[in-house]
Amino acid sequence: MKKQIFACAFFFIASVCSLCAEQITKFAVVDTSVVYQTYFRESTSVRAYETQKAEFQAEINNLTAELKALQLRKIDAQKSNDQIAMQRLDAEITQKSAYLTEYARAKNIKLDDMKKRLQFADDFYSRLYTVIGRIAESEGYSLVLSLQQAESVLWYSTSVDITNLVIEELSRDR
Repeated sequence: MKKQIFACAFFFIASVCSLCAEQITKFAVVDTSVVYQTYFRESTSVRAYETQKAEFQAEINNLTAELKALQLRKIDAQKSNDQIAMQRLDAEITQKSAYLTEYARAKNIKLDDMKKRLQFADDFYSRLYTVIGRIAESEGYSLVLSLQQAESVLWYSTSVDITNLVIEELSRDR
């Protein structure tokens, strides 16, 4: 009887120990857009993108200022009841508004294109995935999710965010 109790106790303890020995799956998240922005902040291609963006914005600001000036002139023409000036200014406002809208649309498409080319550069992502893999293995993560696919990540604890580790590791690899 003692042998049966001992065997049952041994089996129970062995079962508990084997359950404890199983590895708990650890997840991590990384915000690749933050990594990209931090890592490439000083690169010439990103500086060129930022320069183009500033130039486009300056031109949009100039065009907007011109429109506002025309609108003020139209108000003055309305006050003085100058119908000819009002019609001329109205036509000019319509033309410049259409140009501004088209200019902004075209430049935004160009900027988006530049940004996509920068973000999906094979060299960067190849290095990024290598670093993420190295961190995941050294920290014991079984799965690393991208926060860029936010619709699939409903909630996460900041304790599993390895974005800063990835940035540090990429900086060391330079």
